[in-house]
Amino acid sequence: MLKRLALSAALLAAAAGLARAEDVTDKLKTSAAEVLARPAADYVESRVEIKRGDATIVGTLTLPKGAEKPPVVLLLHGFTGSRDELPIEGTKEGVFSRTAHILAARGLASLRIDFTGSGESSGKWEDMTPQGEIVDALAAFDWLKTQTNIDPAKIHVLGWSLGGLVAAHVAAERPVVTATLWAPASNALYNFSHFLGSEAVEKAIASSDPDAVIEIKLPWGATTKLKARFFQSLVTVDPIAAISHHSGPLLVIVGTKDTVVTPQPFAGESFLAYHDGPEGLMVLPTDHAFDAFTGPQTVDLMAAASLAFIEGK
Repeated sequence: MLKRLALSAALLAAAAGLARAEDVTDKLKTSAAEVLARPAADYVESRVEIKRGDATIVGTLTLPKGAEKPPVVLLLHGFTGSRDELPIEGTKEGVFSRTAHILAARGLASLRIDFTGSGESSGKWEDMTPQGEIVDALAAFDWLKTQTNIDPAKIHVLGWSLGGLVAAHVAAERPVVTATLWAPASNALYNFSHFLGSEAVEKAIASSDPDAVIEIKLPWGATTKLKARFFQSLVTVDPIAAISHHSGPLLVIVGTKDTVVTPQPFAGESFLAYHDGPEGLMVLPTDHAFDAFTGPQTVDLMAAASLAFIEGK
């Protein structure tokens, strides 16, 4: 029942906006090629620690070498990910570390973080919830506002998958200049019911103990453990409602071969249906991992297109 209701909501939201979204795919492909053709400058990276109460959020700050107060983008990773993100075949980089390098080599700084419970940040993975990741991201934004080596008036946000959901909430609660969402989770309850199985999700939601640790099987065969609180929290986040509070530019990039956040491009379209402001939808023939298992070409295109959008091109 939960799955049917969530799917219906997602489809209705998508259908409502189908006529008004501007497909900027061809335009951004051209702009991305121009971005990648620019001479690549040097950049420097440093490990940073951000305090949030008793928690420590670890991140990597990437700066264009020699640039004075460049604009900066906050990069937010996906479910089970970490700040460098998924390794890309044929490279020594992850999706987000490579994105950060492409951006910095062309003048845009970035901060990529490990959410608490992930990567090097403090906390336990089993305690993570979308709300906790939103609080982490807000703390990272607030930290950027205090830094003297970037322009605190020009902070952008970019999130992938569950990180896209988080990015939408950050855009609602902080004055980000632009929001870029890569294959963003649009309806957390439906997305995770589809991803993990509706029976497993409904069972976890029904648990009387929010601290009960539940083992779940991931689609690629691995298992992970999360508390029932994670599943119960899925009904309390709404990235599409959140993005309606962001009036700045919004770019959504989705793949037609995505089997995780579905159906596409309609799931991505739903964000634009409720956003009021400059916006665009980029649709690529790619999967949820942006073809990272076969090489860097799609990631490079998306990173360069995102930079072009941030620059207003």
